Amino acid sequence: MSDTLAAITSRLHTRDSMDYSLFWALVGLGVTGVIMIYSATRQALVNAGYNPHYYLERQGLFLIIGIVVMFTISRFDYRRFEMVATPLYVASLLGLAGVFVLGQSALGAQRWYNLGFIQIQPSEFTVLFIILAVATFCARRPEGLSMRDVTRLLVMTGVPLLLIVKQPDLGTSIIIVLCVAAMMVVAGVPPRFMAFLAIAGSVSVAAAIYLDLLKKYQVDRFVSFLNQGSTNANLAPLLYEVNNAKSAIGSGGLHGAGLFNGLQTVLGYVPEQRTDFIFTAIGEQLGFIGSSLIVLLLGFVAFRMFMVGRNAKDQMGRLIALGVFIFFAFSCFENIGMTMGIMPVTGIPLPLLSYGGSAELVFFAAGGAVLSVSRRSGN
Repeated sequence: MSDTLAAITSRLHTRDSMDYSLFWALVGLGVTGVIMIYSATRQALVNAGYNPHYYLERQGLFLIIGIVVMFTISRFDYRRFEMVATPLYVASLLGLAGVFVLGQSALGAQRWYNLGFIQIQPSEFTVLFIILAVATFCARRPEGLSMRDVTRLLVMTGVPLLLIVKQPDLGTSIIIVLCVAAMMVVAGVPPRFMAFLAIAGSVSVAAAIYLDLLKKYQVDRFVSFLNQGSTNANLAPLLYEVNNAKSAIGSGGLHGAGLFNGLQTVLGYVPEQRTDFIFTAIGEQLGFIGSSLIVLLLGFVAFRMFMVGRNAKDQMGRLIALGVFIFFAFSCFENIGMTMGIMPVTGIPLPLLSYGGSAELVFFAAGGAVLSVSRRSGN
């Protein structure tokens, strides 16, 4: 009798052993993001005569909602995501198409729905929905993917991808390509075919540039990245962003200027600091030591996501965790890299640290999906 009870207890523990280190690390990132956003925006709002707590209150609300969403999703069996994967995928297509009719334009792009209290960017949700759709599609084919299956997978990915490129949003497009490519490799697509897709994709990008299919500002961003010492007047605004970003990070030194201090942050020299360039506020105020600790925390989250995928008990759990890992890790690398001048400037936010309701909810929801996998993997 005691042996039976021990066996049942062991099985229950294995089935419900959520990775709480990952959970609290994600919460810690969210809390840190609220603090850094407040520190990067307070003085500018005071100078303009506005409520200095405006962004603090909004991001704090997004944080609370995000944590609730993450915990709720983590309590569901990830295998049941199969039932909602297709409806969510279809909803993402409708959302991406509708933004051209009902969406709001900003900074040369039409990506958002303005609901008054929040702006929704459907492309960010699409990344997670595609991860779920691809994981479901592959999990239904345990014997492996045929070339017909791969073709269907490419079409399924290509349709939303074209809509996102059209907005335009190249940063999110790149993330989708990387996530799906990694998931296809894990699903068993032959390396030679993946190499062919990589070559075809590179040729397509070169053709898009040659045929002037990309927006001028997108080409200028890439050119400015390759010519950071240029004196070309056309590239000056883009170089201004990166140069001030690097200056802010460098001025933090070893220990930083301290919260709510720092010349670049207080005087608002870094454009879009609360969103795309939040890492500059971290670097200037917390210095090398504080920045390194936050990078380590980001790295820990990515590592735990990878380990959850590695230890997953089935194909679907493995693919979900891997897709979210790529989504999270590349977003961190690209965002921090662009503030240091080692990656081109894009609109990719720093997960759970940049200001924005859509990104906050998406990354917490993605974390909840990985936590759901971990509950049944014994991690």
